[in-house]
Amino acid sequence: MSPVLEIAGLRKTYRSRKGVRKALDGFDMVVEAGQVHGFLGPNGSGKTTTLRTLLGLIKPNGGRMALLGQEVPVNLPRVAGRVGAIVESPQFFGNFTARDTLSLLADAGCVDRNRVVAVLELVGLRDRAKDRVKTYSLGMKQRLAVASALLKEPALLILDEPANGLDPGGIREMRTLMRTLAESGMTVVLSSHILAEIQLICDSVTIISAGRRVAYGKVADVLAQHAEAGGVKVRLEPGVDTRSAVELLRANGAQVTVEHDHFTVGNAGNPAQITRILAEKQIYVSELSPLAADLESVFLEITQTAPVDGKNRQVDQTAMAPAQGGWGE
Repeated sequence: MSPVLEIAGLRKTYRSRKGVRKALDGFDMVVEAGQVHGFLGPNGSGKTTTLRTLLGLIKPNGGRMALLGQEVPVNLPRVAGRVGAIVESPQFFGNFTARDTLSLLADAGCVDRNRVVAVLELVGLRDRAKDRVKTYSLGMKQRLAVASALLKEPALLILDEPANGLDPGGIREMRTLMRTLAESGMTVVLSSHILAEIQLICDSVTIISAGRRVAYGKVADVLAQHAEAGGVKVRLEPGVDTRSAVELLRANGAQVTVEHDHFTVGNAGNPAQITRILAEKQIYVSELSPLAADLESVFLEITQTAPVDGKNRQVDQTAMAPAQGGWGE
């Protein structure tokens, strides 16, 4: 089965009096059928530009794109009816009710109006369906936007920050909805800044930075690759001078971060070296435990810039190769 979404070498540049800015610089992305796929990146990294280009709202300068096995934008009319999308903040007529809004959209898209009731139920707006949209909170407007994207029962659903404005209960409901849709066979591409939710919801992720893909794969694999860096939490026996231990480890090349009642070593390839170095100076460890990588820490790590050839460029970790070495190996 071919991927539901494919992007290869996508480029988009903008020209101004300040020069040329590369919004997308050879970006690649693949999403397989039936997945919830997280699309992550810092502000200004190219996420929204990618989605707008994919949906025919922006013309690219180069590259190849396909939705549901069809090249786009040339074949976009053929697949548009099978794609639901929210890109950036949706706008609605404030004096219309949610039911009126969705009914008009259903008529415009030749969708049975019975579908309106179903999507209002799905997003939890059934009891507020007859209220004017101007009385809705930001979170409720987000729910209405998701409902509008679901009207066509799409094969591919693309959502840009769907949890924006939702309270914790609403975020949990949105998470459950995304998983339910995927289990029904729908493919969901989810862009969000709530990285803990992405880790809970998504099967796979693509991370973009400075217009280039810097990470891609199953969430568990991406986390596992970065867990190999060997970060460990160290707690010393009561009464031991933490400062001396930290200075000693740093003198041996360790990257140490001091916390409230412990410290962490982020580049320990061989944690046993920590206890050996400290024990030689009569400093003893009461706890030594590996740190599990989370998506937020991985995201921050791989989207940091690094100087290359005298310029600030992103470190391309597309292949997600295992970490090479580490202090204490």
